[in-house]
Amino acid sequence: MTAMTGWLRADGRKGIRNVVLVAYLVECAHHVCSKIAKPFDESDVQVIGFSGCFPSDYGQEMMEALCTHPNVGAVQLVSLGCENFRKQQLEDVISASGRPVNLITIQAIGGKLAALEEGRAWVEDQVDTLRSAPKVPMDVSELVIGTICGGSDATSGLTGNPAAGRAFDRFVAEGATCMFEETGELIGCEHVMADRVSDPALRPAIIATVEKAARYYARMGYGSFSNGNALGGLSTIEEKSLGAYAKSGSSPISGIVRPAQRPPGKGLYLLDVVPDGDPKFGFPNINDTAEIIELIACGAHAVIFVTGRGSVVGSAISPVIKVCANPETHDRMADDMDVNAGRIPRGGATLDEVGDEIYGSIVALGRGARTRSEALGHVEFVLTYKTARPSEPSCHA
Repeated sequence: MTAMTGWLRADGRKGIRNVVLVAYLVECAHHVCSKIAKPFDESDVQVIGFSGCFPSDYGQEMMEALCTHPNVGAVQLVSLGCENFRKQQLEDVISASGRPVNLITIQAIGGKLAALEEGRAWVEDQVDTLRSAPKVPMDVSELVIGTICGGSDATSGLTGNPAAGRAFDRFVAEGATCMFEETGELIGCEHVMADRVSDPALRPAIIATVEKAARYYARMGYGSFSNGNALGGLSTIEEKSLGAYAKSGSSPISGIVRPAQRPPGKGLYLLDVVPDGDPKFGFPNINDTAEIIELIACGAHAVIFVTGRGSVVGSAISPVIKVCANPETHDRMADDMDVNAGRIPRGGATLDEVGDEIYGSIVALGRGARTRSEALGHVEFVLTYKTARPSEPSCHA
């Protein structure tokens, strides 16, 4: 079996990708970033950013975590010049991480054309440099993996999600770090999760996190249940929650993390994506792409995405393994899917066999394999306002 390899970062983490980010710090710089990146479509040059002009601690923390992600090799920052984003702080954080970083301020440099010229020249230099960057051996125990389900239907909780859970159990047993989400789709499962904690002291935090999600949804008048879920055979949020819960597997839950917080140790963690306090900015699950980005901001090298109805999205920074739960959906959308969990109800595979296939697909990424979404050019990115009280990860030994 070929060993995994990765790019070693100054903090000791290793990346399975070596991406150059072009990052806008306000929506007014988004178009310029897209133009800077356009000539590099065939390279790992990707556009991310924060759209808002109003200050946001959440946006700042997310961008700092994303720009220093182990899959990132260099960062081109682009500011308009009059936004409130703390750009110098972000540049300092990236520089301190050992990554090359360049900051362009459009208003100061003389406008769009000057920004394009400098930005493209800098990115081209970084692409050339990173192309020859050496790689080092990497073990499965060094992986951080996230999982999400979207476009769910009645098959998601029967095939794709439990198969992802089997893969998670294998990764945790081998010393990797795994994260599942989201608390808004785990309503009704809080006491079951609480029985799985590695330390009884974590039980109240698990229950409180899900109760917070239920309160938030009630205040918003909105729940994580779409028309597509109903058309796909799901009846209630409780039924959807049972299916979503299955992707966590059966390993002990070691703690709770928030967006942009790294899990403090090995094991299985719950990602709480629901804002704190009264509703201000951001739905609990604005969309699947936003939640994938939050998993990545916590350090996920790759994300397992289970879908029953079908989804075509990938993500910037980290590859997304698409697991199709529904055999009929896979028949229609095979080009977008990496793993066919729809074989299970047709008798073509067991949960354990598909779990092993998901496991193997993740490990293959560390040997140079590309996902379907990567091959098709998917680098979706969404980062909007959200409020979250700063806190340490809830974790117990």
